[in-house]
Amino acid sequence: MTPAMPKPEHPRPQLVRDKWLNLNGTWGFEIDAGDSGLERGLTTRELNSEILVPFAPESALSGIEHVDFMEAVWYRRTVTIPQEWAGQNVLLHFGAVDHDATVWVNGVEVARHRGGFTPFTADLEGVVEPGTDAVIVVRARDSRHEMQARGKQATWYNNTHCQYTRTTGIWQTVWMEAVPAVHIKRLRMTPNLADSSITLEVPVSQNRSGHTVTAVLSDGSGMRIEESAKADLDLTPSLRLSIPEGSLRPWSIEDPFLYDLEVCVRNGSGEVVDHVSSYAAVRSIALDGKVVRINGKAVFQRLVLDQGYWPESLMTSPDEAALVRDIELSMAAGFNGARLHQKVFEERFLYHADRLGYLVWGEFGDWGVSGGGTIGHNQKPTASFVAQWLEVLKRDFNHPSIIGWCPLNETHQILHDRLTVLDDVTEAMFLATKLADPTRPVIDASGYAHRIRETDIYDSHSYEQDPDRFRIEQQGLAEGKPYINRKADGEEYSVPYAGQPFFVSEFGGIWWNEVEARQAVKGSDVSTSWGYGQRVSSEEEFYTRFDGLCSVLLDNPDMFGYCYTQLTDVFQEKNGIFNFDRSNKFHLERIRASQTRPAAIEGGN
Repeated sequence: MTPAMPKPEHPRPQLVRDKWLNLNGTWGFEIDAGDSGLERGLTTRELNSEILVPFAPESALSGIEHVDFMEAVWYRRTVTIPQEWAGQNVLLHFGAVDHDATVWVNGVEVARHRGGFTPFTADLEGVVEPGTDAVIVVRARDSRHEMQARGKQATWYNNTHCQYTRTTGIWQTVWMEAVPAVHIKRLRMTPNLADSSITLEVPVSQNRSGHTVTAVLSDGSGMRIEESAKADLDLTPSLRLSIPEGSLRPWSIEDPFLYDLEVCVRNGSGEVVDHVSSYAAVRSIALDGKVVRINGKAVFQRLVLDQGYWPESLMTSPDEAALVRDIELSMAAGFNGARLHQKVFEERFLYHADRLGYLVWGEFGDWGVSGGGTIGHNQKPTASFVAQWLEVLKRDFNHPSIIGWCPLNETHQILHDRLTVLDDVTEAMFLATKLADPTRPVIDASGYAHRIRETDIYDSHSYEQDPDRFRIEQQGLAEGKPYINRKADGEEYSVPYAGQPFFVSEFGGIWWNEVEARQAVKGSDVSTSWGYGQRVSSEEEFYTRFDGLCSVLLDNPDMFGYCYTQLTDVFQEKNGIFNFDRSNKFHLERIRASQTRPAAIEGGN
């Protein structure tokens, strides 16, 4: 049973203040099929139904479960601003609203935002006062007729193949917090393993004479480092926190150690005017030939493709435990990380990945353009992709679990002598990533069209199901001629491989549905599921194929990792290690045994 306050946890674990208010729960709701609600006065009247936020109206947990297309939806809620927030500014935060959002408070438009995966904030200064009511109205537009970043959301009515039920409107936590006029906006932490330090940037909202920022780093065992800097000269004061010899514990999958971090702003009289709690970690990522090193050590990345869907709540996790469980299930199966595939996961997922030592690649949800537009020369993502991706990088820069960025996925674009909008967007997203984060490797686009010669990582996708043919397909990497995705007629998508670290970032996808397999044996194979290639006929055949495919990549001394498709079944797609409800589908010890022996790049046989 869903609680009255779903997902009550603080949604931003790396920047926590004491004065905050979770706004999840029951809101007024109305479907606006013709997107005429503004003309019909929906900003000023009660709505005709109710919804449980933050669950999307397509989901069962929302109480709506309307799965047809919705051009626009509206939300309404009245909130009393706590009296104890007197003298503070009120910030209204949205974790994610799909896709174009407009927000009014007490009849005043306070925010507009484009993009279904990234957070945005409305400053309510001058609009509401502590002790008074705030009437919050949200309109979310999610047109099926426009090019937009959809991830795996179906662009036609039914779920089909690897496209799933859509998400419209609010799907992550809505919340408020009280901040002073001079406050910390968002911390930025850059680890420096080589000199045992963390560079901490503390952007502030204003520069007031005499103000300072102070940071305290501690390890729970007596180590305490305190540094201060002026906050009245620069919008982003910077501090260097040097960790004493003997107190350094690099973050790793074996020891995912997190330091406690407290940061405050003081005025000219020394009084604390703003205070936030956070955490930090120290680890390094380096590229050495074809090896990706973490803290100087070759670590074979045994990744799984995680789509981040749940049957009852779609892209929103049903609760906190569900986030933790997916990581623990993956690790129990022998994976040490994931490609967070075609959506931007909730920040609390990354927090749990940080504390559990789980490697992840951050990714943007661009694949809907491929699925909904013309695949090939005319695919045209927009400049909005770049803006939204920069919001992702800003939000997630500090997480030590993120060990690479993947701005685009499977951009089908033939390599020819004319530049296109897709070429421009690919280059813009790659360059923006390198500028925003010079500390992590970037892959220009996963699979298919590699268009940036200086991409840090090169990859391909292969769903070849026969291990022997898969080995032959992949053996050219030793001679600098890896398997590269091409059109069926041989036309090229990509610039030539230049010796970068290489991995097969999608493989496997072994199709197994026990019920349908039994029906097939009886001669009544009416398949309603989907998977890659020829499905296995028995569970034992699955283990043999899984072991064979993994062995090809583990045994390749030039392969730094892989990503198996996928963690769970998702709706009709039956190629998960677990069922869609996360129940066991296989004997995990056999799945784990196929993966956990040392890989060749780690010094294995």
